Amino acid sequence: MNKPNYQKELDALLDRLTAEGRVPTLLLHSCCAPCSSYCLEYLSSYFSITVFYYNPNISPKDEYDRRVEEIRRLVKELPARHPISLIEGPYEPELFFAAAKGLEDVPEGGERCFLCYRLRLEKAAKLAADLHFDYFTTTLTISPLKNAQKLNEIGQELSGIYQIPCLPSDFKKKNGYLRSIELSREYDLYRQDYCGCVFSKRESEKKKLSSPEKV
Repeated sequence: MNKPNYQKELDALLDRLTAEGRVPTLLLHSCCAPCSSYCLEYLSSYFSITVFYYNPNISPKDEYDRRVEEIRRLVKELPARHPISLIEGPYEPELFFAAAKGLEDVPEGGERCFLCYRLRLEKAAKLAADLHFDYFTTTLTISPLKNAQKLNEIGQELSGIYQIPCLPSDFKKKNGYLRSIELSREYDLYRQDYCGCVFSKRESEKKKLSSPEKV
């Protein structure tokens, strides 16, 4: 069975919006400024975007605060054809730890991550529906370490629950991930070396310790 091509689905949708002359509203869940950079550059030609920063998985608090400051700065500095604004969601680490209970030792990219995807995407979908946005989506699909198919499946499920269309995405396509690295350098964005949660940090530190030092 062929995997869905989410970039082709997005291309078709953008072509339709362009032909209609519409500029719909989009609530874009943001995981961090580097991942958001390309997504905003790309999507702001087609949408009026509100960035929604909601990441209860991020620990410790000073790491969370640093990432918030970077997305605030990016939103202010990045040129855009259509308006970009920012909503900062509440910091609720207790919700993440409750969702991750019993899955603390699952390797990154597994079931714990899927529950984390859903926690963040559901908050975005509910907010998008409450505020009457036309679409919602997430920057998470830009990362080579994230499961784009699972993210889109969760997004589509939530779309049905909250009656708000989820924009299909695989933002790493069209060299999106590489462009995010370029933009991070251009805007001197802080690029973290772990996903955000204490478990991914622990895994990252173990990999560093087990890697042979370069001579």
